[in-house]
Amino acid sequence: MVAWRREKYVPHGGPAGGDGGRGGNVYLEATDSLNTLLDFKYRSIFKAGDGDKGRSKNQHGKGGEDIVIHVPCGTIVRDAETQQAIADLTIAGDRVLVATGGRGGRGNARFVSSVRQSPQFSEPGEPGIERELELELKLIADVGIIGLPNAGKSTLISVISAAKPKIADYPFTTLTPNLGVVRKPSGDGIIVADIPGLIEGASAGAGLGHEFLRHVERTRVLLHLVDVSAGLLAEDAQEDVTTLPLQHYVTINQELEQYSPRLAKKPQILVLSKTDSVSEEQLDALTKAFQARSEAPLYTVSSITRQGLEALLSCLFETLDNLPPEEEVVEVVPDIKAFDNDDSHFEVYRSHKNFVVEGGKVDRLVGVTDMRNSMAVHRLMNILKAMGVFEALKKEGAEPGDTVLMSGLEFEYVPEEDGPYDTPRRRNP
Repeated sequence: MVAWRREKYVPHGGPAGGDGGRGGNVYLEATDSLNTLLDFKYRSIFKAGDGDKGRSKNQHGKGGEDIVIHVPCGTIVRDAETQQAIADLTIAGDRVLVATGGRGGRGNARFVSSVRQSPQFSEPGEPGIERELELELKLIADVGIIGLPNAGKSTLISVISAAKPKIADYPFTTLTPNLGVVRKPSGDGIIVADIPGLIEGASAGAGLGHEFLRHVERTRVLLHLVDVSAGLLAEDAQEDVTTLPLQHYVTINQELEQYSPRLAKKPQILVLSKTDSVSEEQLDALTKAFQARSEAPLYTVSSITRQGLEALLSCLFETLDNLPPEEEVVEVVPDIKAFDNDDSHFEVYRSHKNFVVEGGKVDRLVGVTDMRNSMAVHRLMNILKAMGVFEALKKEGAEPGDTVLMSGLEFEYVPEEDGPYDTPRRRNP
């Protein structure tokens, strides 16, 4: 603010304009109360509060309100331009600063000097950081239930936990991952994720698999469900009942290997589901065929009749107790784009008949200068002179009267020894 101290019995009060408040910051914070990023489909632009203006009597303006954007645990934050991960928010309460507010402008009281005792200008506030981010969610669960569509994954998680997923007799019933908590006899619980159905080609983007395979990466154990009733669709002969289930088992494992070799090495528990739909002889044949093909622990269950669930859960609890915590390392780079660019480096080059000056500090100086005030413009030119901008323009071949482009403004070049300087013009888009 530009203000003057005018009080009784205070002669020559002088300038008394206060500084403006700093803009608010933007944070991302992980929380347990969210499981998806669906909210960002409906709102994707967030802005922190502006700082208040300065006041007379050297009163500073109030800083802007910060904004905290809540995301689910397991969210990876990437810069949309560089695609580099800048944060991995895995624990509730983890917080990262992604954009700082602009610095408040300075009042005219800050520009008093021995040669400028009555400054008639103030400094506008700086704009805050604007940037675009990408959020990727990888669910953090102890167990991931995988399998082809209609393998019985949703039914299983609805039986062993309090989750209520959509269940129907057609493929791709589940369109989003479902989370459920399975209680141990001790009272503790484990988190189980029902991953939407994978199909052949999922690792290359087919079906829903490519979209949800990432959620399996942070699980510790995989429950691989195979629908034994699929063999009945080919032929009723006992020797053929194993063909399709074995093919389904191989297909899913191949997709895991192609998506991530590390994912394919995760411990698996093989579960033959819907055993109530086959005879005992057919189930024996299936069991022998899978035992010969896989070294993973094998269990046969029926979620409808609850047969075999108790033994499966006991094996699951014991396996988790003997496994170390999952530690997926996400390469996070230092995030310098969240802060103001204080780099004093600048570049001068010729563009057609004009000269262009670019640099972080140059842009900031122009942005906080009131171009309508000749004193403020004169101060800006003195700073640019001290930085060596005029000398660089002269070395580049600038002549008096040439146009200089700087942070969206047009200046008419005047050698530093020839001042004063004209008020710059706003460049036409």
